[in-house]
Amino acid sequence: MGSVELGRKVVKVALAGNPNCGKTSLFNALTGAHQNVGNYPGVTVEKREGTARFGDMVMELTDLPGLYSLSSFSPEERISQDVLLKREHDVVVVVVDSTLLKRSMVLLAQVMQMGANPVLCLNMADEAALSGQKLDLELMRGLLGFPVVETVGHRGGGVAGLVDAIRSAWENPPTKSRLVLGPELDKAVAAIRPMLLGLPWPEEVHDWVATRLLVGDRDLFGKVMDVKGGREAAAEAARQRGILESTTRMDAALFVTERYFGFVDGLLREVIIRAAREDARAVSHNIDSVLVHKVAGLPIFGAVMFLIFWATFSLGRFPMEWIESGFGMLGGWLSSLWPDGSDSALRSLVVDGVVGGVGGVIVFLPNIVILFAGLALLEDTGYMARAAFLMDRWMHRFGLHGKSFLPMLTGFGCTIPGIMATRTLENERDRLVTMLVLPLMSCGARLPIWMLLIPAFFPQAWQAPILWMVYMGGVLLAFILALVLRKTILSGEEAPFVMELPPYRVPTSRAVVFKMAERSWLYMRKAGTVILGISVIMWAITSYPKMEVTEPLLERCAGVSGCVEAEAAKYSIAGRIGLAVEPVLAPLGFDWKVATGMIGAFAAKEVFVAQMGIVYSITEGEEESGVLSQALGRDYSPLVGLSLMVFLLVGTPCMATVAVTRREAGSWKWALLQFFGLTALAYLLSLTIYQIGSLLM
Repeated sequence: MGSVELGRKVVKVALAGNPNCGKTSLFNALTGAHQNVGNYPGVTVEKREGTARFGDMVMELTDLPGLYSLSSFSPEERISQDVLLKREHDVVVVVVDSTLLKRSMVLLAQVMQMGANPVLCLNMADEAALSGQKLDLELMRGLLGFPVVETVGHRGGGVAGLVDAIRSAWENPPTKSRLVLGPELDKAVAAIRPMLLGLPWPEEVHDWVATRLLVGDRDLFGKVMDVKGGREAAAEAARQRGILESTTRMDAALFVTERYFGFVDGLLREVIIRAAREDARAVSHNIDSVLVHKVAGLPIFGAVMFLIFWATFSLGRFPMEWIESGFGMLGGWLSSLWPDGSDSALRSLVVDGVVGGVGGVIVFLPNIVILFAGLALLEDTGYMARAAFLMDRWMHRFGLHGKSFLPMLTGFGCTIPGIMATRTLENERDRLVTMLVLPLMSCGARLPIWMLLIPAFFPQAWQAPILWMVYMGGVLLAFILALVLRKTILSGEEAPFVMELPPYRVPTSRAVVFKMAERSWLYMRKAGTVILGISVIMWAITSYPKMEVTEPLLERCAGVSGCVEAEAAKYSIAGRIGLAVEPVLAPLGFDWKVATGMIGAFAAKEVFVAQMGIVYSITEGEEESGVLSQALGRDYSPLVGLSLMVFLLVGTPCMATVAVTRREAGSWKWALLQFFGLTALAYLLSLTIYQIGSLLM
């Protein structure tokens, strides 16, 4: 158990728990910034790992996906099942919601049956105490035979006690499980267990494996059939299932579930000194009577989102101006390092490529921070779950599942985790429909585009409403497209929607700042890596090959500011590509400059802003985003601006989105349908807007 690293004891810890139990808050409190996020090998379920040092002990923590049980009906359950079967962790911390003990401790019973070395973490202990609940923790520890600790994860309360409990469990693991499931089940499991010795898992998990075979777990059957003794074990499990069902007159799976609940119920009867008041959630119910009202609920939600977008523009304007000024001074200072009138490729690369490109993206960081802070507040209060509940009735009318709302909402941050979050949808058609329309959610990468274009074409009083309309327009279009898909290529029966509404909670500044900082850092990291690299490439193809400045050109450009630079940009690789594509985009109102920006936007949406900054800094010496907005407003009409915004909202999902869609959907067919279908739709919508608008003007 465990290992030693540079004089420290290394303890591997897994955190398991139901959704909304505060498990990830505890993980964040333990690990701080020492964590990384990825995917489990071969699947798209998020894997969060981190390290924490406490004196002579180093904890390597794994935050398992949230799940209600260790069955194998969802990707999350299968992942957690596989992790625990391997017994690679020294301690398994089972995090439960103290306000919902009877339901959430069923997972503890299953973890105990797997032979793990557990610690029971009673999280949200403050809410349970406010509801009047009181437990005899010493008696609970004595009955279970392992550490039990109370915590308040979102505030970091009880974390020191949790660390001590993990240390205690690691140093003194239980010698015998105290799980009691009844003689009928024990007899059936004892009959199957001797045939499981050929399995590739430790002997401690055999009781749980036998129980899963007994209830007919198909996924587990597939894993044991090809190992020594597997077929005999499966046959014996089928025989014991028949005996158990005839003896108990109950379905085997229902009987086993009842045994788990019976163990939990018996334990709680012993340790609960004072039960929670029945009106403990009355405050949440009273708030829901307004916020989830069948008539007023949706308008309230729309108003809340509008307030967030208003704050994104209004509050973000001031720090944005400071950053603009800073990059302006930086560009001027860097330019001054070269002699006046010198034509240096390095100067152009640094000032026009890096400062003009990356700076044009970073300048929108305040807006990103405010948007993510607003969304984090809605998540942590529990309001987002209500929004999904509110949207369910309307989403079903358009062929979308109620659970689709949460992946779509995630798509406001980034389309990629939104697509990955569709794994929570059990129905394959629901999952595909949600995946295909998700790029219509205006992601965080598009926010810099809106922050550039909206001020260019709309007065300040209209800027927040236009941003709200962009986001809501994407949602409405996604609903309409989903209805078309459901009526045509993805028709079929819809699954019912059931979800848990967690109680309202007062969000902590720690949790909100952590989420905001994490998402903002991802944006900054992207700006400093992907956007930087693409900006350099786009600068190179916008600057080369160099055009020879001839007398006829000088005569033609006489008296026209920026004419020579513009002709040189057209002569470059990017200019030639833009000019080649221009005839296709001209009916939408776009010229070669916009065309080059769209080429970069396929790599990452923010690159559109960077590329426009590069083009204008090269051709007109305007690299600041405020000046760039003014230049766009001068060169293009509001009608072109509207057409451009619609195209960038709907069309050409970025290459990362296409790749993730292909992996999630399991076929290039769906990824290509998404890319070309949305691009064709974008072209049609922009064409209609520009052509009809031109006729009316």
